[in-house]
Amino acid sequence: MSHSQMNRRDFVAFSAAVAAILAFPGCQGYMKQPRKPRPIAPGAKIRVAQVGCGGKGFSDIMAHQDEEVVALCDIDHTRPNVKKLFETFPNAKRYKDFRKMLVEMDDQIDAVGVATPDHMHFLPAYMAIMLGKHVYIQKPLTQTVGEARELLRLARLNGVCSQMGNQGHAMEGIRLVREWFQAGLLGEVREVDIWTNRSAAPGPDGRIRVVWPQGLTEWPKGGTPPEGYDHDLFLGRAPDRPFSPEIHPFKWRGYYDYGCGALGDMACHLMDAAYWGLDLGAPTSIELKKIVGKNPITFPTSAVVEYQFPQRKASNGATLPAVKVTWGEGGIKPAKPKDMEPERNLAHGGQIWHGSKGTVYDGNDYCNSPRFLPEAKHKELGEGGKFPPKTIPRVPNQNPHKEWSAAIRANNPLAAGSNFEYSVPFTEMVCLGVISTAIGGKLGWDPVAMKTGNAEADKMIYPTYRKGWSPSEII
Repeated sequence: MSHSQMNRRDFVAFSAAVAAILAFPGCQGYMKQPRKPRPIAPGAKIRVAQVGCGGKGFSDIMAHQDEEVVALCDIDHTRPNVKKLFETFPNAKRYKDFRKMLVEMDDQIDAVGVATPDHMHFLPAYMAIMLGKHVYIQKPLTQTVGEARELLRLARLNGVCSQMGNQGHAMEGIRLVREWFQAGLLGEVREVDIWTNRSAAPGPDGRIRVVWPQGLTEWPKGGTPPEGYDHDLFLGRAPDRPFSPEIHPFKWRGYYDYGCGALGDMACHLMDAAYWGLDLGAPTSIELKKIVGKNPITFPTSAVVEYQFPQRKASNGATLPAVKVTWGEGGIKPAKPKDMEPERNLAHGGQIWHGSKGTVYDGNDYCNSPRFLPEAKHKELGEGGKFPPKTIPRVPNQNPHKEWSAAIRANNPLAAGSNFEYSVPFTEMVCLGVISTAIGGKLGWDPVAMKTGNAEADKMIYPTYRKGWSPSEII
């Protein structure tokens, strides 16, 4: 087994020759002559392909039923959702290897959705962008900071329209709280608490259940893969390990090799409002404050990560004070705010903005119901006409997929709200928190040099590649 670690120099070299890694001849020329996307003629449908169809990719592609779904790619054709998509789109060509799909159908695809395990978001997205395809990538955008930066570079070069699948960014709540803050209703915000009970969650009966395992001390036992499943393609760039039904399907998220744990799953939703609303930008430090169930195989059972953000300029020109953002996962909640009514309790996941003039609480994953505390104050603001006018444009039907489609038709890479200009630095912040749960201690962050000040942590800024997928072997 070989698992090679890349540094920044190696990754730049890899990026310049990624087509060779993907076994796609002749693509290196596109690095000098970028492949621009095909314009969509008025009234024409967007030709969409999907990589990863059994999980979130199912709902992603179903959201594009009014476009032309031309190809479906998944490493396991036995999964129920994959079979449903095959039935729903009988004319769509079926693939297991995204490389083969993009090569064979290059001139028949306008846009590509990616909803694979986290470690394999980058490669299909990069190849698609290189070929001038618009991309919609599920969160987290990538598993590493280096991969996210490279997607942004190439998207700018090729002029494609992009979107990350943090659907709350298209919704009403995130806009409301940003407008409230900009109007001064919260005053100065120097502290935000955000938490989730993932990797567990309440079931239909209200009882807490494990969604995917974390805190394991040994690899799960192997098993017989289902017929129609390609384990080599599932592994992709990850280490060569046996198939296990305890990892595929879905439970891969808690493993360092394949996922980003609870932070990668939920922070792209829960932290979105604060990241956007407070114009947070890059943190100066990330510190692991608490961890339970630390191990080298999976993410911990629970953890607390503290981000420090510096004084900065807001998008409207205002000077904003330094902010501490505290992330809790695995059921660790912050202290109940003093403004919350005694009979109320914090939700399983949510956020609290502590302002000098007011406290805003939301107990949902997508910040779709922010409220001032106590409820009497929220009612008073509303009845007194003190809420500011709605100045931020709304997304029709709060639909991020349609927002992306509209951007493609307009050929405007900035039109979709969670485009790479926004979602790449946001993903970087999330990935730094992921690194902190693996490394521990306090990490600095230099966003220009892309260094943490910790040699072990810096190794995680860039991806690793399994034997057979590394640049040095293929180029």
